[in-house]
Amino acid sequence: MPDPDVVTAAVGRNVRGQRGRLGWTLEELAGRSGVSKGMLIQVEQARTNPSVATLCRLATALGTSVAELVEAVEAPATRVVRADEGVVLWRGRHGGRGTLMVGTAPPDQVELWDARLEPGDAHVTEAHAAGTRELLLVVEGELTLEVGERGFTVGAGDAVTFPGDQPHAYRNHGDRPARVAMSVVHRSGGGRRPHPEPPAPGDGPQPARRSARRSA
Repeated sequence: MPDPDVVTAAVGRNVRGQRGRLGWTLEELAGRSGVSKGMLIQVEQARTNPSVATLCRLATALGTSVAELVEAVEAPATRVVRADEGVVLWRGRHGGRGTLMVGTAPPDQVELWDARLEPGDAHVTEAHAAGTRELLLVVEGELTLEVGERGFTVGAGDAVTFPGDQPHAYRNHGDRPARVAMSVVHRSGGGRRPHPEPPAPGDGPQPARRSARRSA
């Protein structure tokens, strides 16, 4: 697994480079992304490990992908990412984690994630840019997916697709780990949606659970 300090340094370097390519000041990027100037300074100077929400905002504003922002070196056209080479971008309170395995650059921007949620873990996220869709396959265990005000129970072998431009959350209410393969598909030219920082994992209401098969 890449050293977190290496990833943090790569993010700072890449954000700074993309901003310079566009000829934007820190104030301009802050205004376009909804990320404060103070946070941008910390990101560019590799003094903080930005959240997934912050990375998404910056990638959308800069016209790039989250995968490109976390790349330490330029990626070849074809490459194999080994199981231990993905970049962990979020961690659950009970040991779960979300790992970005691979991604493509705009205009056909897709991210492939490997997520594991331990019992009691949750990941709450804000709405992505307009037109974003997510697809996931539960490989092991059972996942509760919340999209807006609706809740869905997705079991092992089940798949679901949903609009990622709504607030959503993934929770493990079961007694076994849940393993999920997930793709995030960003629409080319999708609009930017600045939002306040998302609530901490595990916060927020618990909607009624509903079968993904019955509700799809």
